Amino acid sequence: MKKMIHFSLIFILAFLFVNNPLTNEYVSGLKSEYIPVTNQKDPLFKEIASRAVDYYIPPQDAKIDRVWKAIPGLNGLQVDIKASYKKMHDEGEFKEEKLIFEQVEPKIQLRNLPPSPVYKGHPEKQMVSFIINVAWGNEYLPDMLATLKKHNVSASFFVEGRWAQNNPELAKMIESAGHEIGNHSYTHPNMGTISSSKIREEIRKTNEVIKAITDKPVQWFGPPSGSYRDETVQIAAEEKLGTVMWTVDTVDWKKPSPEQLLNRVLSKVHNGALILMHPTDPTAKSLDQLIIQLKQKNLQIGTVSELLSSERTIAHSIGEGNNN
Repeated sequence: MKKMIHFSLIFILAFLFVNNPLTNEYVSGLKSEYIPVTNQKDPLFKEIASRAVDYYIPPQDAKIDRVWKAIPGLNGLQVDIKASYKKMHDEGEFKEEKLIFEQVEPKIQLRNLPPSPVYKGHPEKQMVSFIINVAWGNEYLPDMLATLKKHNVSASFFVEGRWAQNNPELAKMIESAGHEIGNHSYTHPNMGTISSSKIREEIRKTNEVIKAITDKPVQWFGPPSGSYRDETVQIAAEEKLGTVMWTVDTVDWKKPSPEQLLNRVLSKVHNGALILMHPTDPTAKSLDQLIIQLKQKNLQIGTVSELLSSERTIAHSIGEGNNN
């Protein structure tokens, strides 16, 4: 009799456990996750697999261009067949808008190339980057940072080491706002004519100052006034820095009117452009409109690291596929 009572209690408890709402929800979740995506006999699966080739975009390797020097690569796109099948499974029919894509990295990345300066991002990447060189202009930085925050834009500030050491609170403010900080030498010398040992000293000292303030390593070096020689780039690479130049110059240090600055940039900007600026009055006054009008051109704005990565940042549209 006791055995029967014991058995009955176990049966009741098991029944309640299996049929309670939480268990039912868990089991339903498992069922929804379990879809035989590898069943290649399914007509829908076969259709997705056969049509995937029409949407394939091959990755493009980074390369050294004769004119533009180092140019980053760009990820390719391919259909994630299993994920797409899972998304279409319930309706049981192929729908183009439900295709899921995954990125395919190129075999040769920027980091795989021999040391060479970078003047622009990939020409098919709908993104630009602000390079903001800082060695003076403290009074304009708060307004510029406020404008960047207003538009949720991240920029790359290339700071002079001496300036950062004298203005650690401003350097920290830049970093805390989510912006990237690059190396702009320590004393702003002509990096194309100074000695090899002086080049290394300028780079190392600035790296140390930035690391001490932000606790983050530096990735990029921007030569003052754009002056460098091959050895400058080589030494920067030995210090684990890529050398970055620019594509479009605001020439804001000449104090153009905001309208002149906007026209200068917007008439020359293109996919992958690196836009050079400084903390100046015309830049502070025109930055809001510059961001608005760049976005109207369907250009995203990111840091140098984001721009020069091979990652695609614009959502893939079906029209980009290779339908040949």
